[in-house]
Amino acid sequence: MLSPTSRFSDRASEYVKFRPTYPPAAVDAVLDGLGLPSGLLAADVGAGTGISARLLADRGCRVIAIEPNRAMRDAAEPHQRVEWRDGSAEDLGLHSESIDLVIAAQAFHWFRPTSALAEFARVLRPGGRLALVWNLRDNRDAFTAGYTAALLRTAIDDAVEKDLQTDSLAACALYQTAHRLEFEGVPQSFTAEGLLGRALSSSYVPRSGPAHATLVSELNALHAAHADAQGRVQLRYRTEVWLARRL
Repeated sequence: MLSPTSRFSDRASEYVKFRPTYPPAAVDAVLDGLGLPSGLLAADVGAGTGISARLLADRGCRVIAIEPNRAMRDAAEPHQRVEWRDGSAEDLGLHSESIDLVIAAQAFHWFRPTSALAEFARVLRPGGRLALVWNLRDNRDAFTAGYTAALLRTAIDDAVEKDLQTDSLAACALYQTAHRLEFEGVPQSFTAEGLLGRALSSSYVPRSGPAHATLVSELNALHAAHADAQGRVQLRYRTEVWLARRL
């Protein structure tokens, strides 16, 4: 199994180009009830290339983006309200009770959950919010289901269907009112070339060898079967948000 902190080192350029954003309704839910965004300090943990950090900053939040992978940090588009730092979910390097919102978008499943939840609680102010967010492929859609199946057949490890570890949040005594929300995700439109780029942004997808060749062949066939008149396909998502309050 590849290390969680280094497995995206050779994927940063694809991540920037091909990863989906999060729907406005999900961002609304993350911020709901916390007061004016301009008065909030958020920590985005496992921030990747800054997709969620910039969405919060665009709303007015000040964001400390914590990302252990230098290639991902270096690929991030700068934002005046986002400060980038090296760090991990289990050791954030932030002052205790200094943060209003901790968010982990597309990242919590890579953490050691017990240690990470304790560290999040340490830096959150009493009553502060934890938000765990994922874009998940919506396999109710035929094309998206076919894309998922192609990844499963060719993946270099089992992270393609990794446990989200949300049970650990529900069981953690440091938080209360943990609850799940679901939103329609933002679909992505791809040419055949873009579809392969989207696949290669995932750390479990082979970049070379026989499995890579098989994946390319399968994705090309899938694209040909589902493309519209403009030669594009739609990859669809559902966005899952877990919210909890620090005691």
